[in-house]
Parts: sequence; C-alpha cells; structure tokens
Amino acid sequence: MTLVDRRSRYVMLAKIANRDSASVVAALTDQIRYLPHELRLSLTWDRGTEMAAHKDLSFATNIDIYFCDPHSPLQRGSNENTNRLLRQFFPKGTDLSVHSQDQLDAVARELNERPRKTLNYLSPAEMFDQCVAAIG
Repeated sequence: MTLVDRRSRYVMLAKIANRDSASVVAALTDQIRYLPHELRLSLTWDRGTEMAAHKDLSFATNIDIYFCDPHSPLQRGSNENTNRLLRQFFPKGTDLSVHSQDQLDAVARELNERPRKTLNYLSPAEMFDQCVAAIG
C-alpha cells in the first residue's frame, strides 16, 4: 500500500497481509501513527472494496476520508506519480508478497531522499522536515 503526503511528496509504504478491508485498515492505522497529528488531515482513496471499513480507519486515526470519482486517477495525482516511480523498484507484475516491510521501508527511504524538480530540488524528506518544523 502506498501513502503519499501531497505537500511534501513524502512516501510511506505498508505491507498488507491481503487486500481485505481489515488488513488495509490495520496497515494504514499503523503507518499513519508515525505522522504528527497536524499532518493527519485527510486521506483520498480510490473506490476499491479494501476501504469498506473506512469509518473504522477514520475513527482510529481521526482523519477525514474522501473517495475519488469512479475512473478518476488524476484526483490522486501524487499517488499515481509515486506508483510510477515505484515501478523502477518493482516492475509491473512483481510479486510484492516476497518483500518484507524492511525492504519496503528501504525503497521509501530512497524515494524520500531523491530530490524532486516539483519541490525546487528538495527531497521529500527535506520538505517533510520543513512541514514538521513549521508545526512547532
């Protein structure tokens, strides 16, 4: 599962046991707890059945959850772009079940340390640090 902060493009990857709603909610809740409360404002999701328990996630994390219109991936542009970048590490058709959470964290770290033109050549990690610093 891919989580991307829209402002900083900071990437978090979560290994899920399977695509059922309970597994997705558990993995998202676990990843989201690492974010400062001020950055936990909303989550935009596609209309997959894995978010059937979205109310449980919203309650557990105090995040507003929005759903894209059907067949509208551009409403999740940062996530779609990140998924494209992830193809450099995991080509289409790759069996992701063989990768550990530690391996996913290493890939996320590499992406988060890569400067991005859209961030004025700051890395997502640097931009994320600026966002967190602005809170305090």
